[in-house]
Order: sequence, then C-alpha cells, then structure tokens
Amino acid sequence: MTQDKAFFILKTGVNVFLTGEPGSGKTHTVNRYVAYLRSCGIEPAITASTGIAATHINGMTIHSWSGIGIRNGLTDYDLDRITQNERTVRRVSRAKVLLIDEVSMLSAQTLSMVDRVCREIRRSPQAFGGLQVVLVGDFFQLPPIVRRDDENGARLAFENASRDPRAQFAYHAQAWTALNPIVCYLTEQHRQEDATFLDILSHLRQGSFNKEHEAHLSKRRSVGTGAHTGITKLFSHNADVDRVNEVELGKLRGEPRVFAMEAHGAKAFAEQLKKSCLSPERLLLKTGAKVMFTKNSTDGKYVNGTTGEVMGFDAVEKFPLVKLRSGRTIVAEPAEWSMEGDGKVIARIEQVPLRLAWAITVHKSQGMSLDNAYIDLTQAFEYGQGYVALSRVRTLAGLHLAGWNEQALQVHPDIRAKDAEFQKASEEA
Repeated sequence: MTQDKAFFILKTGVNVFLTGEPGSGKTHTVNRYVAYLRSCGIEPAITASTGIAATHINGMTIHSWSGIGIRNGLTDYDLDRITQNERTVRRVSRAKVLLIDEVSMLSAQTLSMVDRVCREIRRSPQAFGGLQVVLVGDFFQLPPIVRRDDENGARLAFENASRDPRAQFAYHAQAWTALNPIVCYLTEQHRQEDATFLDILSHLRQGSFNKEHEAHLSKRRSVGTGAHTGITKLFSHNADVDRVNEVELGKLRGEPRVFAMEAHGAKAFAEQLKKSCLSPERLLLKTGAKVMFTKNSTDGKYVNGTTGEVMGFDAVEKFPLVKLRSGRTIVAEPAEWSMEGDGKVIARIEQVPLRLAWAITVHKSQGMSLDNAYIDLTQAFEYGQGYVALSRVRTLAGLHLAGWNEQALQVHPDIRAKDAEFQKASEEA
C-alpha cells in the first residue's frame, strides 16, 4: 500500500494498524496524519511503547499516558486509583485519537490494560472507550519485554515474548480483536538506498537468507582498526556498551565528576529500584561526554532516551549542563524513582537521570536511521536483533560488522506467518 492510500484510510476515522518494513515511511505517514488532525483542531494523543521510541515522535509512553505505569496487572483497586488521578482522567477523557508507536514491543497484557483504563474513564463499552486508535509498528522488530517476579513480588529477570508465553504479542490481545483495525501495510522504501542491501534485508525478513547474502555481509566485517572510529556502536548486551563508554570517557581530559545515587526507605525495595534504574549508582561524567537521559522529566524538557553532550557543569549546584541534539542546553538536575505500597511511598532513589551513550544497545537503536554504524552481533540472543540492527543503516557501505552468531539473523517464525496475514488484509483494504 502507498502512503497516500494509508493516509486516506486514516482520515476516515477507522482504527488502523500501520505497518511495513523499516524505511517504508510509517513515521512520515503518522506525522502527516498528525498535521492533518491539528489542522482540523484535533490534538491527538501521541504515545509509544518505550521511552526511546517516544523520543522519535515527541510523545510519551503509553504507560504514562494511561496511568498504568510499570504494573504487570490491573486490579480493581489499581483501576480505582488511576481513575482518581485528575491528570490521567483529563488526558484520556479529552482524547479523540490515540497513536501508539512501536506496538511490536507492547505485550498483549499491556494493551488490554490500556483498553480497560480507557473504557472506564470514558464510560464506554467500546474498544478503548470509542477512541480512534492508530497502532504503528513492525512485528519483525524487537518483541515485548516483561518483568518476571517471584512470589513476593521481587524482580528476578526480564523475559522476551518469544521466550515467555505470558508475554504474547499485542495482536494476541482481545483488545486488538475488539479494535478490528484496518491493516495498512506500506510497501514503498525510503531508507535503504542500496538495492543489494535492501535485498538482503528482505530475505532476512522472509526467512530465506542464503549463502550469497552471507557473502555480501562477510565483506562488511571490520576492515582495519580505524574503520569504525567515531561512529555509533551497537551491541546486543549492556556489558559491551558499558565497556566502550568507560574507554571513551577515559579519553577526555580532567577528572570525572561523580554523582552518587541516594536511597531512602525499605532497603530491600530500594535495592530493587537501583537494579531497575537505567542510571548507574555512581555516575561519572566529564565535559564532552556523550549522554542519554534515563527518565521522563515532569516538565517535558526531555524523555527517557533523549541524547546530548555534557558542555560543563552548573556553577551553583554543579549539575551537568547537557546540550541536546536540538541545540538547546538544559541543566540535568537529580530525579526521583519511587515504589509505592498500600498508597504510600515505601522506597525511593535519587540520581542525575543520565547515562553514558557513546555506545548503545540494539534495543535502544530501534527507530533510528544511521549513515554509518559499527555493529557487533556475535552475542545476539533474541529473534529480530540482527534484523533491527542491520536495518538501522542506509547502505552496505555504511555498515561495519564485528561478526554475528546463528541467532542474530533469525526472525520469529510465528511473525512470518502473521505477516502474511497482515499483507493479505492490507491488499483487501
């Protein structure tokens, strides 16, 4: 389907699932529809499944918008608390159109929770309380990540949808069925400028990657020690990202400023908060450091995933002065993460909401478009990880590979089958 046809369908007001390969124009089409709605005097609710995805669309996470936060489930008590939050009620009740980007990373359970909140606040039995819902994403991208807790509620690990049957894809949800979205499968290509590279990505997606494609990728293995100097580095694991960031920080002049995390309340719960926080307990920064924000600001100045460079430190409080990619410079003041129990804060931590960002994980790269990238897939562990990483780059010439393992170039077999259904539905639409 062309972007123009998808735009026409969106304007009819029906629920839509907008999908297509990376670079097919999903974000462009969404932005075009948002501009159209605003020209009609309608302000859409713009959300995404993750903080980093929200940065690409100048929106907020669907978890924050709906008030569900990091909950795994939604009890009657939880729903009652959410419906008593004036800001959440105002957002949901006034909305007319809800956009959810990167829906592939949203679990079926989470989508159902949002549906329940919308029905309750809007006092309507219709799916999502009668909102027009536009779901955007590509299920060949990375799957949902959910928390796995022990019987006492302590966090044990994160699990992916392809490994944990409890974390089904969003289209498994009854809420998706109730929405009955029109599928708009975009088929134009605007990111990859290299026919050979585009052919490789298409065959990866179809599960027909062969020796010829492998030979092309083999030619892009790191060619010389300086081949990837100064370009974005993508890794599958946080440990590799941390190692690169520490080395780059060490290259900068001067002693680092140290920002120590403060913890308050019940020790066991405070430790849980520390482990889940994206900012480290000891944050080391220097002027010139590449950084990423790890939390949404209450005043909208930044969101989880906003990147920038430390330009210096505030003369009074000594907090980092961060120049964003937009050119604006802001003071990164300490933020708070808290945990509630029985309506009370039982633990909280405070830290400057930053982390080093010379290197990033594949998960955080989703939605980006890069001219050059150094990619290490030798320790890939998830379906779609290699596909996501490779499709960030526009051409083979801009791709520098450290290597890959067998898992890296596999896509989820269930998704291939569902994708065929989506394509057929789009043709019918």
